[in-house]
Amino acid sequence: MADYVELGGVRTWYDEHGKGDPLVLMHGGLTDARVFGANIDALADHFHVYTPERRGHGHTPDVEGPLTYEAMAQDTVEFLDSVVGGPAHLVGWSDGANVAILAALQRPDLVRRMVLVSGNFHHEGAVLEVLTETDVDPSVVPPPMEPLAVAYGEVSPDGQEHFLVLVRKVMRMVTTSPTLTTDDLERIMHRTLVMAGDDDMITLEHTVALYRALRNSELAVLPGTSHFLLAEKPALCNTLMVDFLTTEPAPTMMPIRRRTA
Repeated sequence: MADYVELGGVRTWYDEHGKGDPLVLMHGGLTDARVFGANIDALADHFHVYTPERRGHGHTPDVEGPLTYEAMAQDTVEFLDSVVGGPAHLVGWSDGANVAILAALQRPDLVRRMVLVSGNFHHEGAVLEVLTETDVDPSVVPPPMEPLAVAYGEVSPDGQEHFLVLVRKVMRMVTTSPTLTTDDLERIMHRTLVMAGDDDMITLEHTVALYRALRNSELAVLPGTSHFLLAEKPALCNTLMVDFLTTEPAPTMMPIRRRTA
């Protein structure tokens, strides 16, 4: 049941699926809620799943001025307050994971557990060259982004011709932010699953640094996957996410990192 809600002065689109504890799916940059097409049904078997599309993405129109993770985190907080009506699990992919981290820092009371898929807490942890090609015409969509441009045009109220405007905004954002530190991450107490592909756009070293900095975290690096692991191995990803969100941690026989937790 799709609907709109006003968040931060933006008419924001969202949909709902399933019943149970609330879970908010947070898409990545230059994509929309359809990126979770292989995951929604499995999650909706256990949760009341919300799929908001952030400003400038999907069915939600763009706004004047730059895009920032901070503004989108505030929009997420308002969504949790006004639509969900309380704390929820957050599952964020790519930029959605970055926004989830900021929302958890801003309003920890509105977050239950988190699954951070291919997220980065600092922009230096991302290999951004894969998004573009060198020496391309700035007025032409780079070939790697052409499928995203077509998908954008299918639902955006701003039309496909606005896609390059969004690309420039997103690229400015991701090349300069986020700028969180490991000290910032240590403030997050929520149980968190960090997931990534073994050939991800986020470096493995950065993913491990994220996992180590979070006090109550678990790590899953999926073999044979890239930044799009949720679509590449959906059954495995769905099993890992559902297990993490519905069960308590298993007692381990030889804890090292967790033995003093």
